[in-house]
Amino acid sequence: MKRFGERLHELRIEKELSRSDLAKSLNVSVRSISYWETGKRECSFDMLIQIADFFGTSIDYLLGRSDY
Repeated sequence: MKRFGERLHELRIEKELSRSDLAKSLNVSVRSISYWETGKRECSFDMLIQIADFFGTSIDYLLGRSDY
């Protein structure tokens, strides 16, 4: 099962976004994106919803509970 950070990284790369681009879109720091992708920190529930909406995917997908 893939972790949130792996899914976030894959989605970011698929959209051809840098960490900086994604950080600006989500109004967070580049460091936050880096921490989430590497699993050093977790985002808030509100941010998880915002990320799912941004990428047009489900929270279950982001958390590795589904493959779509």
